[in-house]
Amino acid sequence: MVFTLESKDKIIADIRQASREMVRELGFMQSTLAATDYSASAVHALIEIDEKQQVTSAQLAQFLGLEKSSISRMIAKLLQAGELQESIAEEDARVKYLKLTEKGRETVAQIHDFGKMQVSAALQYLNPGLQQSVAQGLQAYAVALKQYRTQAHSQQHHSIEICTGYQAGMIGRITEMHAQYYSQTSNFGQYFESLVAHGIAEFSGRLEHAVNQIWTAKLNQRIVGSVAIDGQDLGGNIAHLRWFILDDGCRGHGVGHQLLQQAIEHCDEQQFREIHLWTFKGLNAARKLYERFGFQLVEEVEGQQWGNQVVEQKFVRFAS
Repeated sequence: MVFTLESKDKIIADIRQASREMVRELGFMQSTLAATDYSASAVHALIEIDEKQQVTSAQLAQFLGLEKSSISRMIAKLLQAGELQESIAEEDARVKYLKLTEKGRETVAQIHDFGKMQVSAALQYLNPGLQQSVAQGLQAYAVALKQYRTQAHSQQHHSIEICTGYQAGMIGRITEMHAQYYSQTSNFGQYFESLVAHGIAEFSGRLEHAVNQIWTAKLNQRIVGSVAIDGQDLGGNIAHLRWFILDDGCRGHGVGHQLLQQAIEHCDEQQFREIHLWTFKGLNAARKLYERFGFQLVEEVEGQQWGNQVVEQKFVRFAS
């Protein structure tokens, strides 16, 4: 069969109309879904967590295609309602996994029962052959939509720009990313946020010195990552790697590797004999990345320089 431009337009129009009708008939226009007290996004979140057993909030945001702020508010409501519980990941103390509680499992079972009832009732109006066609067509269309969204998401991250030097709004944005991430993962509070803000503000006033530099990753003109090299505060021709942070949506896409690569190249150009960084025990994902760039763990000590008692770790990369 040959498809003309007119026939393709007709197919598109038919699919769009059918999609709108399905949205209405399935109840997505209502404030709650599937005979629960929860929104459509919350219902889908519970189903995803049930299928995957445990996920992080960042993974959930990616699965559902929602903004981090929307996910955070939704998760808070589900935790408060007793549908979810959090647990700290063994491989990285910064990471919290979301799991269903017993109440959550009961809610998901009720959601599935309601959904099965809807589908079963509708299928009574279709003959067996058409039922199979509908199932296959919907599955194929869902896969195609996911492929489009995944490709668009990948292209978006390929458009990330790495910028050097001071950027407008940089001090506030880097402080915000640190405060939000570590308040959720490590329970750091006002002291830590103030420490970060003061440190970046002071460092930004020394960027005219060649040994100092900062890199920011930008997506659609918004800062989504950063790292800095302070070549002055430690002395002795030693570089200090500071404020390495990524927005949740950028993790796992190579942005951190790009930022660290820029920082290491700068240190090599400036001929520092060592690069030091301080972090704390439990941040295993970051540690693996540091070690790939040649950093070695040289010291561990109990401390609270960031406001909470943690096992602080010192990593050093020696010049080759």
